[in-house]
Amino acid sequence: MTEYKIVDPTTNALVRRYPTSDDATVDRAIAAAAEEFAQWRRRPIKERADAVLAVSREFEHRRADLAAIITREMGKTTREALAEVDLSAAIFAYYAEHGPDFAADQRLDIRGGDDVVVRCEPLGALLGVMPWNYPYYQVARFAAPNLVLGNTVILKHAPSCPESAQAIEDIMRAAGLPAGAYVNVYASNEQVARAIADPRVHGVSLTGSERAGRAVGEVAGRHLKKYVLELGGSDPFIVLPEADLQAAVSAAVEGRMGNAGQACTASKRFIVVDPLYDRFLDAFTAAVRGLTIGDPTDDGVSFGPLSSEEAARTVIAQVRDAVEQGATAVAGGSRSARGGAFVEPTVLTGVTPAMRAYREEIFGPVAVVHRVPDTATAIRLANDTPYGLGSVVFGRDIAAAKAVGDALDVGMVSINGPSGTQEDLPFGGVKLSGVGRELGSYGMNEFVNRKVIRVRGRAG
Repeated sequence: MTEYKIVDPTTNALVRRYPTSDDATVDRAIAAAAEEFAQWRRRPIKERADAVLAVSREFEHRRADLAAIITREMGKTTREALAEVDLSAAIFAYYAEHGPDFAADQRLDIRGGDDVVVRCEPLGALLGVMPWNYPYYQVARFAAPNLVLGNTVILKHAPSCPESAQAIEDIMRAAGLPAGAYVNVYASNEQVARAIADPRVHGVSLTGSERAGRAVGEVAGRHLKKYVLELGGSDPFIVLPEADLQAAVSAAVEGRMGNAGQACTASKRFIVVDPLYDRFLDAFTAAVRGLTIGDPTDDGVSFGPLSSEEAARTVIAQVRDAVEQGATAVAGGSRSARGGAFVEPTVLTGVTPAMRAYREEIFGPVAVVHRVPDTATAIRLANDTPYGLGSVVFGRDIAAAKAVGDALDVGMVSINGPSGTQEDLPFGGVKLSGVGRELGSYGMNEFVNRKVIRVRGRAG
């Protein structure tokens, strides 16, 4: 049974339990969203955009309280929690400003001269299934464009994020959105499957694991529902021989250790071309050893605990498997003596295809560093993964770095800087990293009916 509760990962102490929604509650949520859709879609898009702008302002107004909630729920440092709240506010503001233009009629110049318009219309009530690692941001990038477009949202959040889930719904009400436009449910996995199958639900967006993506995609496909899946990643970070070493190391630390390494787009595999490998490894390892772990509310702490005791055990099991098969932990490799769900920042070398750390996504502060003899080998190693989300390439020769990026089987490439996200930058991957795109104008191109209206002949 799905259990919604807050367990403070700093101490592993239970803070509060929340009741899982019963079937009748989930049915009422679906009914409310489906019924509201008929009215919400008919409101002028400017009114919907104004409501979403009010959501952004509520995020700004409640900034400190919202940050404290997710620090308590999943151990994010206060600094990173505040940054996530700010990014979420920016996403809502972005779609409030630009959404009406993204959804404007598009006139087509077709053979024969008929008057043709492509109109963007909403689909209906949508289900969002969201993860714990970015409790506000993940919801914002799904909900904001769809609310402006005229869809309504039923939101099922991670079981470890019940307080932030409720806080988002409270914000929607305070911003003036009608109750059915955005509905939070504490649903079980079985209830999610039934909701996807329900004819009143017209699409589903999931951000989460590959396993969850397969489950959601299977049910959605069986019922011919539109879906977007943002799944895992094992992003390569390629350092070319002529790269700026200091800049590469700084970006590597930021790209791997941010959010305690719990990001789909975190750089996880560092592929360094000789002759820079030894210098990079020494500098990167020293920087990682200099990170401080501790209470996420303390200033100066690099990162706090992982999200849960289960998450910490999983990461340590992956590290232990590698070391037992011959890999070397040149930094870290163990649980912290602090207790709680803390894991030492870790650097692994000598990882081979026989080890779990080679192909599995490590969702924690563990970097795998590979030495390769040339750029061609770096590209082959980077692509030797079932995932294809983001990537980083460092090199002073921009043309050469872009050529490497062009050869990578990924959805996103960052040249000479860590992977990042922002409201106007499309986000998504290929292979097992997912289906569809979010953010930017692409965020309004998924759950939409592009209705073609053709007037034959010329008016006279």
